Amino acid sequence: MTKTLTIDKAGRVIIPKPLRDALHLSPGDSLTLNSSGEEITLRPVHETSPLQKEHGFWVYRTQHPLKALSLTDWIDKDREERIRRLAS
Repeated sequence: MTKTLTIDKAGRVIIPKPLRDALHLSPGDSLTLNSSGEEITLRPVHETSPLQKEHGFWVYRTQHPLKALSLTDWIDKDREERIRRLAS
C-alpha cells in the first residue's frame, strides 16, 4: 500500500484504518521505528507468545476480542464431538 500521509503540528501521522486492521493494530499497541537515510520503517511489536501463565493459569491473549457466543458454541461443538467419539 502506498499512501501519502501528513504530519500534524505535534509530529503525528495517522495509519489508515484498512492497514491497522490488516496488521491487527489497536490503540496502545507498540511499533518499532527504524530509519535509514530518507526511509522510515514502522513494525508492530508482537508478544513472543499469545499463551502466557498468569496467576497460575494459562491465558491465551489474542489481537481480537473473542465473542462470548462464538466461544460457547465452540465449547459445545467440542463437547459433542468428544461424546460422539466416546460413544462409538
